[in-house]
Amino acid sequence: MIRVMVVDDEGLVRSGLRLILSSATDLEVVATCDGVHAVEEADRHHPHVVLLDLRMPEVDGLTVLRALVARPQPPAVAMLTTFDTEDYVAQALGLGAAGFLLKDTEPEQLVHAVRVLAAGGKILSPKVTDAVIGGYLSASTPGPVRARIAAMTPREREVLALIGRGLPNADIAARLHLSPATVKDHVSAVLTKLAVANRVQAAVLARDAGLAQTAPER
Repeated sequence: MIRVMVVDDEGLVRSGLRLILSSATDLEVVATCDGVHAVEEADRHHPHVVLLDLRMPEVDGLTVLRALVARPQPPAVAMLTTFDTEDYVAQALGLGAAGFLLKDTEPEQLVHAVRVLAAGGKILSPKVTDAVIGGYLSASTPGPVRARIAAMTPREREVLALIGRGLPNADIAARLHLSPATVKDHVSAVLTKLAVANRVQAAVLARDAGLAQTAPER
């Protein structure tokens, strides 16, 4: 059973997310709370995944994120965000967030995202990809990036292109007719060759290099 905690300052949002997540037989919502009580509740319930609002009035999401990732066995944390939070998303990425989701994510996509996070994966809502990328483009270095991409195998470039579209490993595997384990190996190779820390940074470079537009279709 995947243990999930929802942190948001709005009771209606917490109730809605609980209802959606509880509909899946392999998910258990062990706690819902605001930012003030988030760390205390996480220590009490030991969730595998935390869905964490970025903007909360008393204790903001970044403060909670810092505390959660500092735990000896930290949960996977996905930030709940909107399109006007590019700066916050960039900070959260640097602090160790494992995903970014919009609050209006479709229910089945939300459940899928929690499963990906619980399995150690990363998740980025396609709708928020452009917002995330906007915070990184000014730091891009086209020359070195082109050289790193050129050093990849054709398959690795395909994987990078799909990362650039915000696809999780399971969707990349389906698109390329590969096993999830093989995709995971390709993603690791891509991150190493690009010299980046995570797939969101890789997505930025893919989009900046124009690879995302060439991603293979189904």
